[in-house]
Amino acid sequence: MDPTLKNRTIAALRAQIPVLPRGLRTGAKYVIDHPSDFGLDSIRETAKKAGVSTYTLVRLAERLGFGGYDGMREPFRQALVSAAVVAERPAWVDGLRDGGALGAVQAEAAMNEMAIVQRSLERQNLDQMSRVVDMLMEAPSVYLTAVRASYSLAYFLHYVGRMALPSLQLIPRHMNSAIDELHTAEAGDVMIAITFTPYSRETIEACAFAQSKGMKLIMISDSEIVSPEFSADETLLVSVLSTYHFGCYAGAMALIETLIAMLVARGGDEAQARISSYEELRNKSQVYWSATKKR
Repeated sequence: MDPTLKNRTIAALRAQIPVLPRGLRTGAKYVIDHPSDFGLDSIRETAKKAGVSTYTLVRLAERLGFGGYDGMREPFRQALVSAAVVAERPAWVDGLRDGGALGAVQAEAAMNEMAIVQRSLERQNLDQMSRVVDMLMEAPSVYLTAVRASYSLAYFLHYVGRMALPSLQLIPRHMNSAIDELHTAEAGDVMIAITFTPYSRETIEACAFAQSKGMKLIMISDSEIVSPEFSADETLLVSVLSTYHFGCYAGAMALIETLIAMLVARGGDEAQARISSYEELRNKSQVYWSATKKR
């Protein structure tokens, strides 16, 4: 079998998704987001996970030129790799499992976090990361937006990243909307948007508005297809799989810290000087607590 068929199938799905009917669009997004599960599961299981009918999946396969569902799934089966990326379970995890029900919960959460950090970092291509760093360093203005739980990631990226990238602005500010803040943005500016499923309406609208102004868009997300209404210039993918109800952001934070490290390195002496000036300011204003020495 052609070893490139899986990647060509995903590329075809991405290209067609904006014009697909709603049901086919939902099925296509599931295949793009979960290629390993798609290659492993039966058609009924895939339909259940994707929230579509088995007939929809058959129609999707035919739309792509396959003779049937199995024909579309086969290249994914051939390319299937295990999602269990932590090669060896540490002994301390087994110790947690011996601690009863709550210990088992802690062990599962710990293994999940280690796995998604490794998997998220493995997915980052050096060429793409270099393009992203160049886009950010060369842009006149860089806007950064996120809401709700994702806002904590954006806040950290802005708080630390602005020392290497002084053009970085966190929006919205002062109870405005992100679109208000983008009103004066211009073509050539860049926006970074952070959002994970379920995607926030405010962030999606801000992305579409930014692109309508000719801005470049960088997404940090768990899917390359966040919305069929727009396509990001660059999407940095991370895993947010969790052992509990909400997404786990350990992988996203690892990516953001890697990006900051690359921005600091790219910023050279100027970035180091800004970092030093911030540290000097904080020391002078005594922002860090220290114990009073006994006399």
